[in-house]
Amino acid sequence: MSKKSQALAVLMVSTLAFTVCFMVWMMFGVIGIPIRKTLGLNATEFGLLTATPVLTGSLIRVPLGIWTDKYGGRIVLALLMAFTVPAIWLMSYATAYWHFLVIGLFVGLAGGSFSVGTPYVARWFSKNRQGFAMGVYGAGNSGAAVNKFVAPALVVAFGWTMVPKVYAAVMLGTLVLFWLFSASDPAHRVPSQTRFSDQLRALKDPKVIKYCQYYSIVFGGYVALSLWLVQYYVGEFGLDIRSAALLAACFSLPGGVLRAFGGWLSDKYGAHSVTWWVMWVSWICLFLLSYPQTDFSVLTVAGPKTFHLGLNVYAFTGLLFLLGIAFAFGKASVFKYIADEYPANIGTVSGVVGLAGGMGGFVLPIMFGALMDLTGIRSSAFMLMYGVVWVSLIWMYWTEVRRTEVMGHNAQAFSLHG
Repeated sequence: MSKKSQALAVLMVSTLAFTVCFMVWMMFGVIGIPIRKTLGLNATEFGLLTATPVLTGSLIRVPLGIWTDKYGGRIVLALLMAFTVPAIWLMSYATAYWHFLVIGLFVGLAGGSFSVGTPYVARWFSKNRQGFAMGVYGAGNSGAAVNKFVAPALVVAFGWTMVPKVYAAVMLGTLVLFWLFSASDPAHRVPSQTRFSDQLRALKDPKVIKYCQYYSIVFGGYVALSLWLVQYYVGEFGLDIRSAALLAACFSLPGGVLRAFGGWLSDKYGAHSVTWWVMWVSWICLFLLSYPQTDFSVLTVAGPKTFHLGLNVYAFTGLLFLLGIAFAFGKASVFKYIADEYPANIGTVSGVVGLAGGMGGFVLPIMFGALMDLTGIRSSAFMLMYGVVWVSLIWMYWTEVRRTEVMGHNAQAFSLHG
Protein backbone atom coordinates (compact mmCIF):
# COMPACT_ATOMS: atom_id res chain seq x y z
CA MET A 1 0.00 0.00 0.00
CA SER A 2 1.36 3.44 -0.96
CA LYS A 3 1.96 6.12 1.65
CA LYS A 4 -0.94 8.18 0.25
CA SER A 5 -3.37 5.22 0.39
CA GLN A 6 -2.19 4.42 3.91
CA ALA A 7 -2.80 8.03 4.98
CA LEU A 8 -6.36 7.96 3.59
CA ALA A 9 -7.10 4.61 5.27
CA VAL A 10 -5.82 5.96 8.59
CA LEU A 11 -7.96 9.10 8.18
CA MET A 12 -11.12 7.11 7.39
CA VAL A 13 -10.96 4.52 10.18
CA SER A 14 -9.75 7.10 12.72
CA THR A 15 -12.69 9.38 11.86
CA LEU A 16 -15.08 6.42 12.24
CA ALA A 17 -13.54 5.57 15.63
CA PHE A 18 -13.82 9.17 16.81
CA THR A 19 -17.46 9.38 15.65
CA VAL A 20 -18.37 6.32 17.73
CA CYS A 21 -16.37 7.59 20.73
CA PHE A 22 -18.16 10.94 20.54
CA MET A 23 -21.55 9.23 20.21
CA VAL A 24 -20.83 7.32 23.41
CA TRP A 25 -19.50 10.45 25.14
CA MET A 26 -22.77 12.31 24.45
CA MET A 27 -25.01 9.40 25.51
CA PHE A 28 -26.47 11.15 28.57
CA GLY A 29 -27.81 13.97 26.38
CA VAL A 30 -30.66 11.59 25.45
CA ILE A 31 -30.83 8.79 28.04
CA GLY A 32 -30.42 11.39 30.79
CA ILE A 33 -34.01 12.53 30.18
CA PRO A 34 -35.76 9.26 31.26
CA ILE A 35 -33.11 8.83 34.00
CA ARG A 36 -33.88 12.35 35.29
CA LYS A 37 -37.60 11.52 35.39
CA THR A 38 -37.01 8.22 37.19
CA LEU A 39 -34.65 9.70 39.81
CA GLY A 40 -36.49 13.05 40.17
CA LEU A 41 -33.40 15.20 39.51
CA ASN A 42 -33.41 19.02 39.45
CA ALA A 43 -31.73 20.99 36.65
CA THR A 44 -28.36 21.24 38.45
CA GLU A 45 -28.26 17.48 39.19
CA PHE A 46 -29.19 16.78 35.56
CA GLY A 47 -26.39 19.11 34.44
CA LEU A 48 -23.89 17.21 36.61
CA LEU A 49 -25.15 13.86 35.29
CA THR A 50 -24.68 14.86 31.64
CA ALA A 51 -21.33 16.56 32.33
CA THR A 52 -19.65 13.76 34.34
CA PRO A 53 -18.36 11.78 31.30
CA VAL A 54 -17.02 15.05 29.88
CA LEU A 55 -14.82 15.52 32.96
CA THR A 56 -12.72 12.37 32.53
CA GLY A 57 -12.72 12.73 28.74
CA SER A 58 -11.16 16.16 29.27
CA LEU A 59 -8.68 15.38 32.05
CA ILE A 60 -7.23 12.39 30.18
CA ARG A 61 -6.51 14.47 27.06
CA VAL A 62 -3.12 15.83 28.10
CA PRO A 63 -1.55 12.45 29.03
CA LEU A 64 -3.14 10.86 25.95
CA GLY A 65 -1.66 13.57 23.72
CA ILE A 66 1.79 13.00 25.24
CA TRP A 67 1.52 9.19 24.94
CA THR A 68 0.47 9.59 21.30
CA ASP A 69 3.62 11.61 20.59
CA LYS A 70 5.70 8.96 22.32
CA TYR A 71 4.09 5.60 21.44
CA GLY A 72 2.05 6.35 18.30
CA GLY A 73 -1.68 6.97 17.85
CA ARG A 74 -2.69 3.48 16.67
CA ILE A 75 -1.92 1.59 19.88
CA VAL A 76 -3.10 4.39 22.20
CA LEU A 77 -6.49 4.82 20.47
CA ALA A 78 -7.09 1.05 20.28
CA LEU A 79 -6.37 0.57 24.00
CA LEU A 80 -8.56 3.54 24.91
CA MET A 81 -11.54 2.14 22.98
CA ALA A 82 -11.05 -1.34 24.47
CA PHE A 83 -11.00 0.09 27.99
CA THR A 84 -14.38 1.83 27.60
CA VAL A 85 -16.40 -1.19 26.36
CA PRO A 86 -17.05 -2.82 29.80
CA ALA A 87 -18.02 0.54 31.36
CA ILE A 88 -20.52 1.30 28.57
CA TRP A 89 -22.15 -2.13 29.02
CA LEU A 90 -22.35 -1.73 32.83
CA MET A 91 -24.26 1.56 32.43
CA SER A 92 -27.45 -0.37 31.61
CA TYR A 93 -27.38 -1.96 35.09
CA ALA A 94 -27.06 1.28 37.07
CA THR A 95 -30.00 2.21 39.35
CA ALA A 96 -28.84 4.93 41.79
CA TYR A 97 -27.67 8.47 40.96
CA TRP A 98 -24.14 7.74 42.22
CA HIS A 99 -23.96 4.63 40.00
CA PHE A 100 -24.47 6.81 36.93
CA LEU A 101 -21.87 9.33 38.08
CA VAL A 102 -19.20 6.71 38.80
CA ILE A 103 -19.75 4.64 35.63
CA GLY A 104 -20.05 7.88 33.67
CA LEU A 105 -16.49 8.76 34.71
CA PHE A 106 -15.19 5.59 33.02
CA VAL A 107 -17.43 5.91 29.94
CA GLY A 108 -16.12 9.46 29.61
CA LEU A 109 -12.63 8.20 28.75
CA ALA A 110 -13.96 7.81 25.19
CA GLY A 111 -13.91 11.60 24.91
CA GLY A 112 -10.13 11.60 25.21
CA SER A 113 -9.92 10.05 21.74
CA PHE A 114 -9.73 13.50 20.18
CA SER A 115 -6.25 14.30 21.45
CA VAL A 116 -5.03 10.90 20.21
CA GLY A 117 -6.48 11.04 16.71
CA THR A 118 -5.64 14.67 15.95
CA PRO A 119 -1.82 14.31 16.04
CA TYR A 120 -2.03 10.72 14.74
CA VAL A 121 -3.91 11.80 11.61
CA ALA A 122 -2.09 15.14 11.13
CA ARG A 123 1.33 13.51 10.85
CA TRP A 124 0.23 11.43 7.86
CA PHE A 125 -0.33 14.60 5.80
CA SER A 126 1.80 17.46 4.48
CA LYS A 127 1.66 20.82 6.29
CA ASN A 128 -0.59 22.49 3.71
CA ARG A 129 -3.18 19.70 4.09
CA GLN A 130 -3.07 19.24 7.85
CA GLY A 131 -5.92 21.67 8.51
CA PHE A 132 -8.15 19.69 6.15
CA ALA A 133 -7.06 16.32 7.59
CA MET A 134 -7.66 17.43 11.18
CA GLY A 135 -10.97 18.93 10.08
CA VAL A 136 -12.10 15.62 8.55
CA TYR A 137 -11.09 13.75 11.70
CA GLY A 138 -12.76 16.39 13.85
CA ALA A 139 -15.98 15.87 11.88
CA GLY A 140 -16.32 12.82 14.12
CA ASN A 141 -17.93 15.36 16.47
CA SER A 142 -21.04 14.54 14.45
CA GLY A 143 -21.27 11.47 16.69
CA ALA A 144 -23.28 13.86 18.89
CA ALA A 145 -25.87 14.04 16.08
CA VAL A 146 -25.73 10.26 15.44
CA ASN A 147 -26.53 9.80 19.13
CA LYS A 148 -29.62 11.99 18.67
CA PHE A 149 -30.86 9.81 15.80
CA VAL A 150 -30.08 6.40 17.32
CA ALA A 151 -30.65 6.76 21.08
CA PRO A 152 -34.24 8.18 21.01
CA ALA A 153 -35.37 5.35 18.70
CA LEU A 154 -33.86 2.76 21.07
CA VAL A 155 -35.35 4.51 24.13
CA VAL A 156 -38.87 4.55 22.63
CA ALA A 157 -38.68 0.96 21.34
CA PHE A 158 -36.85 -0.85 24.16
CA GLY A 159 -36.29 1.59 27.05
CA TRP A 160 -33.13 3.51 27.91
CA THR A 161 -31.20 0.44 29.18
CA MET A 162 -30.87 -0.87 25.62
CA VAL A 163 -28.80 2.16 24.54
CA PRO A 164 -25.60 1.33 26.52
CA LYS A 165 -25.76 -2.32 25.39
CA VAL A 166 -26.01 -1.38 21.71
CA TYR A 167 -23.29 1.28 22.09
CA ALA A 168 -20.92 -1.22 23.77
CA ALA A 169 -21.36 -3.61 20.83
CA VAL A 170 -20.81 -0.80 18.30
CA MET A 171 -17.63 0.32 20.11
CA LEU A 172 -16.26 -3.24 20.06
CA GLY A 173 -16.97 -3.63 16.33
CA THR A 174 -15.35 -0.26 15.59
CA LEU A 175 -12.25 -1.24 17.57
CA VAL A 176 -11.81 -4.34 15.37
CA LEU A 177 -12.23 -2.30 12.16
CA PHE A 178 -9.81 0.35 13.37
CA TRP A 179 -7.12 -2.18 14.19
CA LEU A 180 -7.48 -3.97 10.85
CA PHE A 181 -7.28 -0.87 8.63
CA SER A 182 -5.06 1.59 10.54
CA ALA A 183 -1.28 1.75 10.34
CA SER A 184 1.70 2.89 12.40
CA ASP A 185 4.75 4.88 11.32
CA PRO A 186 7.66 5.01 13.81
CA ALA A 187 8.88 8.24 12.16
CA HIS A 188 5.80 10.02 13.55
CA ARG A 189 6.82 9.48 17.17
CA VAL A 190 8.71 11.99 19.25
CA PRO A 191 12.23 10.56 19.98
CA SER A 192 12.09 8.25 22.98
CA GLN A 193 14.69 10.23 24.94
CA THR A 194 12.30 13.22 25.01
CA ARG A 195 10.90 13.66 28.51
CA PHE A 196 7.34 14.73 29.33
CA SER A 197 8.74 17.91 30.90
CA ASP A 198 10.46 18.76 27.57
CA GLN A 199 7.18 18.41 25.70
CA LEU A 200 5.27 20.48 28.24
CA ARG A 201 7.72 23.39 27.98
CA ALA A 202 5.76 24.84 25.05
CA LEU A 203 2.83 25.43 27.41
CA LYS A 204 4.60 28.40 28.99
CA ASP A 205 3.64 30.25 25.80
CA PRO A 206 0.71 32.63 26.63
CA LYS A 207 -0.72 32.02 23.16
CA VAL A 208 -1.61 28.48 24.23
CA ILE A 209 -3.79 29.95 27.02
CA LYS A 210 -5.57 32.13 24.46
CA TYR A 211 -6.26 29.14 22.18
CA CYS A 212 -7.62 27.31 25.23
CA GLN A 213 -10.10 30.15 25.77
CA TYR A 214 -11.21 30.10 22.12
CA TYR A 215 -11.67 26.34 22.22
CA SER A 216 -13.61 26.42 25.47
CA ILE A 217 -16.41 28.18 23.58
CA VAL A 218 -16.31 26.59 20.11
CA PHE A 219 -15.82 23.04 21.42
CA GLY A 220 -16.91 23.35 25.07
CA GLY A 221 -20.04 25.21 24.00
CA TYR A 222 -20.72 22.59 21.32
CA VAL A 223 -20.45 19.72 23.81
CA ALA A 224 -22.52 21.52 26.45
CA LEU A 225 -25.35 22.38 24.05
CA SER A 226 -25.29 18.90 22.50
CA LEU A 227 -25.96 17.54 26.00
CA TRP A 228 -28.46 20.23 26.97
CA LEU A 229 -30.63 20.86 23.91
CA VAL A 230 -32.86 17.76 23.84
CA GLN A 231 -34.28 18.46 27.30
CA TYR A 232 -34.39 22.21 26.43
CA TYR A 233 -36.70 21.49 23.50
CA VAL A 234 -38.83 19.15 25.63
CA GLY A 235 -39.20 21.77 28.39
CA GLU A 236 -39.43 24.96 26.31
CA PHE A 237 -41.54 23.81 23.38
CA GLY A 238 -43.30 20.73 24.82
CA LEU A 239 -41.94 18.29 22.22
CA ASP A 240 -41.59 14.52 22.62
CA ILE A 241 -38.07 13.08 22.93
CA ARG A 242 -37.78 11.98 19.28
CA SER A 243 -38.88 15.34 17.82
CA ALA A 244 -36.67 17.18 20.32
CA ALA A 245 -33.63 15.05 19.42
CA LEU A 246 -34.25 15.52 15.69
CA LEU A 247 -34.34 19.32 16.03
CA ALA A 248 -31.34 19.31 18.39
CA ALA A 249 -29.43 17.43 15.66
CA CYS A 250 -29.83 20.56 13.49
CA PHE A 251 -27.16 22.03 15.77
CA SER A 252 -25.02 18.91 16.37
CA LEU A 253 -24.82 17.71 12.76
CA PRO A 254 -23.39 20.84 11.07
CA GLY A 255 -21.32 21.43 14.21
CA GLY A 256 -19.53 18.15 13.47
CA VAL A 257 -19.67 17.46 9.73
CA LEU A 258 -18.65 20.95 8.56
CA ARG A 259 -15.49 20.91 10.63
CA ALA A 260 -13.67 19.53 7.57
CA PHE A 261 -14.78 22.54 5.52
CA GLY A 262 -13.58 24.76 8.36
CA GLY A 263 -10.20 23.04 8.09
CA TRP A 264 -10.07 23.78 4.35
CA LEU A 265 -11.00 27.45 4.96
CA SER A 266 -8.28 27.68 7.63
CA ASP A 267 -5.70 26.27 5.22
CA LYS A 268 -6.77 28.78 2.57
CA TYR A 269 -7.37 32.01 4.54
CA GLY A 270 -5.49 31.39 7.79
CA ALA A 271 -6.59 30.47 11.29
CA HIS A 272 -6.99 34.08 12.43
CA SER A 273 -9.45 35.23 9.74
CA VAL A 274 -11.71 32.22 10.16
CA THR A 275 -11.72 32.41 13.98
CA TRP A 276 -12.47 36.15 13.94
CA TRP A 277 -15.62 35.70 11.83
CA VAL A 278 -16.65 32.62 13.82
CA MET A 279 -16.66 34.67 17.04
CA TRP A 280 -18.79 37.45 15.52
CA VAL A 281 -21.39 35.06 14.07
CA SER A 282 -21.54 33.21 17.42
CA TRP A 283 -21.94 36.52 19.26
CA ILE A 284 -24.94 37.55 17.11
CA CYS A 285 -26.65 34.13 17.31
CA LEU A 286 -26.20 33.85 21.09
CA PHE A 287 -27.49 37.40 21.61
CA LEU A 288 -30.75 36.48 19.85
CA LEU A 289 -31.00 33.05 21.53
CA SER A 290 -30.55 34.68 24.95
CA TYR A 291 -33.84 36.58 24.78
CA PRO A 292 -36.39 34.80 27.02
CA GLN A 293 -40.05 34.29 26.15
CA THR A 294 -41.60 37.62 27.24
CA ASP A 295 -45.15 38.95 27.59
CA PHE A 296 -45.57 42.67 28.16
CA SER A 297 -48.58 44.96 28.42
CA VAL A 298 -48.90 48.41 26.89
CA LEU A 299 -51.58 50.93 27.86
CA THR A 300 -53.26 52.09 24.67
CA VAL A 301 -56.23 54.45 24.08
CA ALA A 302 -58.41 51.35 23.85
CA GLY A 303 -57.07 49.94 27.12
CA PRO A 304 -54.19 47.58 27.96
CA LYS A 305 -52.83 45.37 25.17
CA THR A 306 -50.53 42.42 25.73
CA PHE A 307 -47.73 41.53 23.33
CA HIS A 308 -45.57 38.41 23.17
CA LEU A 309 -41.88 38.54 22.27
CA GLY A 310 -39.82 35.41 21.88
CA LEU A 311 -38.39 32.90 19.42
CA ASN A 312 -40.67 30.22 18.05
CA VAL A 313 -39.31 26.71 17.52
CA TYR A 314 -38.41 27.39 13.86
CA ALA A 315 -36.47 30.62 14.47
CA PHE A 316 -34.77 29.01 17.48
CA THR A 317 -33.67 25.98 15.43
CA GLY A 318 -32.50 28.20 12.54
CA LEU A 319 -30.24 30.21 14.85
CA LEU A 320 -28.87 27.01 16.39
CA PHE A 321 -28.10 25.72 12.90
CA LEU A 322 -26.04 28.86 12.18
CA LEU A 323 -24.33 28.59 15.55
CA GLY A 324 -23.45 24.95 14.83
CA ILE A 325 -21.82 25.96 11.53
CA ALA A 326 -19.83 28.72 13.25
CA PHE A 327 -18.63 26.35 15.99
CA ALA A 328 -17.62 23.74 13.36
CA PHE A 329 -15.42 26.27 11.55
CA GLY A 330 -14.02 27.54 14.87
CA LYS A 331 -13.02 24.08 16.09
CA ALA A 332 -11.00 23.55 12.92
CA SER A 333 -9.43 27.02 12.87
CA VAL A 334 -8.17 26.81 16.48
CA PHE A 335 -6.33 23.60 15.65
CA LYS A 336 -4.91 25.18 12.51
CA TYR A 337 -3.26 27.75 14.84
CA ILE A 338 -1.68 24.83 16.73
CA ALA A 339 -0.51 22.94 13.61
CA ASP A 340 1.10 26.15 12.29
CA GLU A 341 2.84 27.22 15.48
CA TYR A 342 3.71 23.91 17.19
CA PRO A 343 4.42 21.38 14.38
CA ALA A 344 6.79 19.29 16.51
CA ASN A 345 4.53 19.26 19.54
CA ILE A 346 1.01 18.91 18.13
CA GLY A 347 0.08 16.05 20.49
CA THR A 348 0.92 17.87 23.72
CA VAL A 349 -0.46 21.28 22.76
CA SER A 350 -3.64 19.86 21.21
CA GLY A 351 -4.06 17.79 24.39
CA VAL A 352 -3.95 20.90 26.57
CA VAL A 353 -6.23 22.95 24.29
CA GLY A 354 -8.55 19.94 24.04
CA LEU A 355 -8.56 19.73 27.84
CA ALA A 356 -9.67 23.36 28.04
CA GLY A 357 -12.45 22.72 25.52
CA GLY A 358 -13.54 19.61 27.35
CA MET A 359 -13.56 21.40 30.70
CA GLY A 360 -15.80 24.01 29.10
CA GLY A 361 -18.08 21.14 28.11
CA PHE A 362 -18.01 19.88 31.71
CA VAL A 363 -18.53 23.18 33.53
CA LEU A 364 -21.14 24.73 31.20
CA PRO A 365 -23.96 22.13 31.61
CA ILE A 366 -23.63 22.36 35.40
CA MET A 367 -23.76 26.17 35.18
CA PHE A 368 -26.74 25.94 32.79
CA GLY A 369 -28.61 23.87 35.40
CA ALA A 370 -27.60 26.10 38.31
CA LEU A 371 -28.68 29.26 36.43
CA MET A 372 -32.00 27.68 35.50
CA ASP A 373 -32.65 26.59 39.11
CA LEU A 374 -31.64 30.09 40.28
CA THR A 375 -33.49 32.26 37.74
CA GLY A 376 -36.15 29.95 36.31
CA ILE A 377 -35.17 31.25 32.83
CA ARG A 378 -34.18 28.54 30.36
CA SER A 379 -32.42 30.91 27.97
CA SER A 380 -29.99 31.89 30.76
CA ALA A 381 -27.79 29.13 29.28
CA PHE A 382 -27.36 31.23 26.12
CA MET A 383 -26.82 34.40 28.16
CA LEU A 384 -23.85 32.71 29.85
CA MET A 385 -22.34 31.61 26.53
CA TYR A 386 -22.85 35.08 25.07
CA GLY A 387 -20.66 36.45 27.88
CA VAL A 388 -17.92 33.87 27.17
CA VAL A 389 -17.86 34.85 23.47
CA TRP A 390 -17.45 38.51 24.52
CA VAL A 391 -14.26 37.52 26.37
CA SER A 392 -12.90 35.79 23.24
CA LEU A 393 -13.69 38.76 21.00
CA ILE A 394 -12.04 41.28 23.32
CA TRP A 395 -8.96 39.09 23.81
CA MET A 396 -8.66 38.48 20.09
CA TYR A 397 -9.01 42.16 19.27
CA TRP A 398 -6.21 43.25 21.59
CA THR A 399 -3.76 40.44 20.75
CA GLU A 400 -4.40 39.87 17.04
CA VAL A 401 -6.69 42.36 15.31
CA ARG A 402 -4.76 45.45 16.31
CA ARG A 403 -1.88 43.99 14.28
CA THR A 404 -4.02 42.53 11.47
CA GLU A 405 -6.49 44.11 9.05
CA VAL A 406 -9.67 42.02 9.13
CA MET A 407 -12.06 44.34 7.30
CA GLY A 408 -11.79 45.73 3.77
CA HIS A 409 -10.03 44.62 0.59
CA ASN A 410 -6.67 43.93 2.20
CA ALA A 411 -8.09 41.55 4.80
CA GLN A 412 -6.89 37.95 4.66
CA ALA A 413 -10.45 36.67 4.31
CA PHE A 414 -10.86 38.57 1.04
CA SER A 415 -7.43 37.84 -0.41
CA LEU A 416 -7.60 35.87 -3.66
CA HIS A 417 -4.16 34.48 -2.94
CA GLY A 418 -5.13 33.08 0.50
